[in-house]
Amino acid sequence: MIEIRDLQFRYRKHAPLVLQGINMDLKAGEIGVVLGKNGAGKSTLFKNILGAIKPSAGTIMFEGNDLLKLSNRERAKKIAYMPQSISFGELSVYDTILMGRIAHFGFNAGKEDHAAVENIMKDMHLEDFASRNVEELSGGERQKIAIARALAQDPKMLIFDEPTGNLDIANEQLIVEETRRVAREKNIAVLISLHDLNQAIDLCDRFFFMKEGRILAEGTEEIVTEEIINETYDAHVRIVEIEGKKLVINLGGK
Repeated sequence: MIEIRDLQFRYRKHAPLVLQGINMDLKAGEIGVVLGKNGAGKSTLFKNILGAIKPSAGTIMFEGNDLLKLSNRERAKKIAYMPQSISFGELSVYDTILMGRIAHFGFNAGKEDHAAVENIMKDMHLEDFASRNVEELSGGERQKIAIARALAQDPKMLIFDEPTGNLDIANEQLIVEETRRVAREKNIAVLISLHDLNQAIDLCDRFFFMKEGRILAEGTEEIVTEEIINETYDAHVRIVEIEGKKLVINLGGK
């Protein structure tokens, strides 16, 4: 699906590297999480994948094609992005989701575009919200609409930046479950950033621990150890098992 090799990035010609030789692989249907402190380079990595900024060196291959050579419109058909802060404007839920089809129709939506929106709303049980003003919905509902809008692009990959930030526990779980369903049922790769390690363990298949622009470790849940967490976050944690599941307990700084 996506293969990143030796990716480097600096904001100015002689500035220090913000990304220092990133290597990353994620397959269709997998949920990968990028973990690290603020300033580790997570957002910069996402911006490179999305084409908002261009790498200083390295390659990003997507389904065997050079992602860096695609136009913004072609890239938008393959990769959808859900930022941490979402602003919809005064639109209905239906029109908000339809906006996700712009990469396909430009300015005039056709029958195929409306059919795609209707199918997504049915899949996500949003039919009763169709005419509602999206700005009047709860935080969890708005995040769900954001996922629906991203899916309207008919992407092969979704990138989520802290999708559960500022949500209560019930809405966090709703978004976690929806993300898992989308990845599995639609065979879409999902790359996500999270601060909550326990939520990451519950949701994700692959883990990328990032610090100072480098990937310190990557792999399945087996690599989630006290040692790598402490190194990544300069923290002091303990991992315990409850009913066969890992639980990370923060014991404070080193």
